Amino acid sequence: MTMVSGAQPTTAAPAGLDLKAALQRMVIEGASDLHLKVGRPPTLRLHGDLVALPMPPLRPEELRTLAEHLLPPAQLREFVEMREADFAINVPGIGRFRVNVYQQKGTVAFAMRAIAHAANSIAELNLPPVLEQIALKPRGLVLVTGVTGSGKSTALAAMVHHINERRSANIITIEDPIEFVHRDVHSHINQREIGTDTATFAQALRRVLRQDPDVIMIGEIRDLETLDVALKAAGTGHLVFSTLHTTDATLTINRILSFYPPHQQNEVRFALANALEAIVSLRLVPRSDRPGRVPACEVLVNTGAVREQIRDLEATLNIPDLIKEGSVAYGMQSFDQSLMTWYSKGVISYDNALFYASSPAEFALKTQGVSATSDAGFGNGFQHGSNAA
Repeated sequence: MTMVSGAQPTTAAPAGLDLKAALQRMVIEGASDLHLKVGRPPTLRLHGDLVALPMPPLRPEELRTLAEHLLPPAQLREFVEMREADFAINVPGIGRFRVNVYQQKGTVAFAMRAIAHAANSIAELNLPPVLEQIALKPRGLVLVTGVTGSGKSTALAAMVHHINERRSANIITIEDPIEFVHRDVHSHINQREIGTDTATFAQALRRVLRQDPDVIMIGEIRDLETLDVALKAAGTGHLVFSTLHTTDATLTINRILSFYPPHQQNEVRFALANALEAIVSLRLVPRSDRPGRVPACEVLVNTGAVREQIRDLEATLNIPDLIKEGSVAYGMQSFDQSLMTWYSKGVISYDNALFYASSPAEFALKTQGVSATSDAGFGNGFQHGSNAA
């Protein structure tokens, strides 16, 4: 069964591996990922845990043949040369999946992620309502951050979906690969996939400002050239969305600054301070009330106080205190505030809240009703996307 992005299956799958059955089980169970590795049965990532399917361990020839069947020609050449490649597949009647194929210990391995047919709303994802306001900003840079599998792409898709339902905007996305397929509602959406619609992020970004965009969505900031274009576009009146593999707002700002040499630090601080609109950082936490996970979400909005601190070369970033100060007026929230909301609603357990907290000791004191005077707003002034979750 060959499945390439946008194409129909054309040949049989390797004997012994029922990929369609594994993907079907993945969708039925609500798993996020399917892992295929030599010597192990197909394994699901289910609510954060790895669960092996009742199938035989995979053999090297099965996965090698699968790679030959699945990979589009361009990605197959990339895999032969680089030993890894990204692409997407459609399986009629089951769904769409993002695929990473890579080599480990001389054998082929796969990581397949399920992609929803349509983007969910911000409320449906239990994300803070302030993201609806952020999505409708006229200009600026919005970064969604977190580790792999924390829901960055899903949150970005929800914000693009929110714009699509409420604005008449020309939206251009540059993705590797396309994950959520958006259909025009009120906006005009062009989705470009690396390897299919354009050769590289750099090539697409060099020309994106000539395509009359109102909104630009870049799948990921991977290098200085991409970051430069994102800052330039955000600073010249465009709304730009992208992701970074950083765990919170402080590390995100420091990561951006680290792209540039010391002699450019002053210049880039001013550019970032002027262009940044918000940083949204995500952690997915297992539920205790039913199977599944909910997003713990840190939100930093670029207020005047934040802007001044980013500009100051001598200042040490004190983002946590700025988030606490802006929780009521600007809808900002810290991870620990977000976790406290879910814990107080009975959605997550105390142990998981403590495990995912940025300051476990401080969080433990808050649950006992002990607060410092600097903690005004802890657990107050914000709500997640759904009271019922």
